[in-house]
Amino acid sequence: MKKTLLLLTVGLLAYACAKVPLTGRMQLAVVSNEEIMPLVNEQYEKTKTEYKVLTDSEKGQMVVSVGKNMAEAVEEYLISEGYQSLVDDFDWEFNLLESNQVNAWCMPGGKVAFYTGILPICEDEAGIAVVMGHEIAHAVASHSRERMSNGLMLNFGISAMSTAMGQNPTLTEQILLQSVGMGSELGMLSFSRKHELEADEMGLIFMAMAGYDPRMAPVFWERMSAKSSGQAPPEFLSTHPGPDRRIERLNAKMPEALEYYKKQ
Repeated sequence: MKKTLLLLTVGLLAYACAKVPLTGRMQLAVVSNEEIMPLVNEQYEKTKTEYKVLTDSEKGQMVVSVGKNMAEAVEEYLISEGYQSLVDDFDWEFNLLESNQVNAWCMPGGKVAFYTGILPICEDEAGIAVVMGHEIAHAVASHSRERMSNGLMLNFGISAMSTAMGQNPTLTEQILLQSVGMGSELGMLSFSRKHELEADEMGLIFMAMAGYDPRMAPVFWERMSAKSSGQAPPEFLSTHPGPDRRIERLNAKMPEALEYYKKQ
């Protein structure tokens, strides 16, 4: 009986896997992005009521412009690589929220938020593109779905999203909040270092695809490092890989990124 259950579990896990675009890494995908979206939309709209939305401002429109440029380039690439179904899941939205937090995040489906606190470190469109590429990469790589799948496995076993909601809706929503990693002030967990580094490297390629100079990414992280020197790290760095490691990985990926940039 135990052997049969083990084989069944292994078989289900093998079936419930997906491949991350660009990197090819296999990930757990017990739940679908469609199942997550009702909770995502609810939380995103709630967040917009908790902060002053500055999307119509000059800087807000700059965030929107960079976001749309990058989303268009990324979708074109994904479609060319056979990921039409993933593109169909996106409903991009870009907002600038007033907050001193040095942070930005992207929920499943492409729901992006920048806090005004990170803009001085971005400085310009290229800096915004560094952060935007990183956040869009989280959505493209379905990191939230992967984290939520792991959370459901740990708390409910192999279970559908609807089953988990029926058994314990509060815990299920908490797992979602942790999976999207919006910020510690909302009781959410940050993405793992593995996800952060993967998002850095994918984001580097994405900004290059959209015509933004990828060589500005290490420069951005140098500014972030200076910001965090001698004080508590900004939210965008909290429990994440340090700037030095990120810069090293980005520079190693730079030749590939520059090839995409030269094509623009």
